Amino acid sequence: MTVLVVLPVLLPLLAAALSLMAGRFPSVQRIIGVLVLAAIAAIAGALLYRADTEGPVVLQLGGYSAPFGITLVADRLAALLLLVSAIVTLAVLIFSIGQRITDYGRETASTAFHPVYLVLCAGVSLAYLTGDLFNLFVAFEIMLASSYVLITRRTTAARVKASMTYVIVSLTSSLLFITMIALVYAATGTINLAALPGEMAQLSPGVQSALGLFMLVVFGIKAALVPLHFWLPDSYPTAPAPVTALFAGLLTKVGVYALIRTQTLVFSHGVSWTLLLIVALLTMIIGGLGAIAQNDLNRMLSFLLVSHIGYMIFGLALFTVIGLAGAILYIVHHITVVTALFLVSGLITRHTGTVSLNTMSGVAKAYPLVAVLFALPALSLAGIPPFSGFVAKITLLQAGAEVGTTAAYAVTAAAVLTSLLTLFAVTKIWVGAFWGKVAPPHPDPDPTDELTVGTGSTSRGMLVSTGGVVVVTLLIAAFAGPLSEISERAADDLLEGGAYQTAVLGHEGGTP
Repeated sequence: MTVLVVLPVLLPLLAAALSLMAGRFPSVQRIIGVLVLAAIAAIAGALLYRADTEGPVVLQLGGYSAPFGITLVADRLAALLLLVSAIVTLAVLIFSIGQRITDYGRETASTAFHPVYLVLCAGVSLAYLTGDLFNLFVAFEIMLASSYVLITRRTTAARVKASMTYVIVSLTSSLLFITMIALVYAATGTINLAALPGEMAQLSPGVQSALGLFMLVVFGIKAALVPLHFWLPDSYPTAPAPVTALFAGLLTKVGVYALIRTQTLVFSHGVSWTLLLIVALLTMIIGGLGAIAQNDLNRMLSFLLVSHIGYMIFGLALFTVIGLAGAILYIVHHITVVTALFLVSGLITRHTGTVSLNTMSGVAKAYPLVAVLFALPALSLAGIPPFSGFVAKITLLQAGAEVGTTAAYAVTAAAVLTSLLTLFAVTKIWVGAFWGKVAPPHPDPDPTDELTVGTGSTSRGMLVSTGGVVVVTLLIAAFAGPLSEISERAADDLLEGGAYQTAVLGHEGGTP
């Protein structure tokens, strides 16, 4: 069973090499991608079952034991997020295949897309499974290098210019990340996540706080926390729909995962963290206000993405089992819902030729299936019962009320207000895009780039994959009970920390 831990990283890398060699055979590339991502989803399901029933699954690569070797760990949290991410990446790949066949024909090959996409998936898997900070850095670099290619390939000079914000911020974040690793190693002598709690406890409270804040900034940039979020609404909407959906659904959540992992395992927080509660509040409100001020569909969804990152940080900042369980539930819900909404946005722009809500209308009358595919995840994002967003938000509100501090009450109230702002924003999208007379599509301003709009054509693969993600959001609500129980057990593991350390080191604490 332990060998399964490395397969979600190894398989997509090997498949990327095979896909690159099969560049002249588009059908082979498509089959390789779909089969590998389906296999990763099955492996992630097996790892989740094993981690939930018998504890974390650990693999020490090369036979070197922790904290000296490279360790891969699949505990409940990592396996659960790996499973959800694998399902989403598979659905987005099917959408992309359908879109490319519709636009360029079945026999048109793509030398770069499939290999780069698979490398990105390998980076996401490594981020969840790695047991040390340096390989977490490597995972982020793999994701960033792949995302640079995906966001800038076959696009216009104007969009490349807009993407440069993403590139510059990402490089800055990487420099801060490697600096943070150097400081942690200088202070503790290790970067193994299981060994760090014991070594960190030997440091003075001031040094611990400084390192904790440094990690908050590094991962806060990647998670798009306010005020470090400015890069996201300018860069994500410039990419083609499936790429934007993948970035919005996964990449920021990997940043949130890194925050949860480090702040619960490495540092000790006996009570709620007021600074992080303030960050959560600002992220919710500023993101929500930014969303309702937009008339660009993709920018509005991007601001809503930022806003709802605040819910996850809210759960983390409480440092209680129910708070963390709510945060985990919210991540699972948000990955699927946001991915679905950006895929639907891609369908809308293909029919209307524009992302401006002021110049589109009548989508519900012309394409009722697209309207249904938008309405279900939109209601879930707004937290309307009985959808998955309602379950996750209720858990977080309960957690905030139980902590009972002034800051916790303030963020709880902000969470309710943000739900109303979200409902207003998705209603604005509905009124602008779906109501009214059917408007003729706007012509594609640049038919030669990857971002094809206004064609009015969609394939069965695009609709089926989007519908599949929407169905997953409904299944999350239908199985909210078992998911909540797994999330609570994962949250208990995170706060207690002993199971993770014992599985990796063979004992609790630092290096013996």
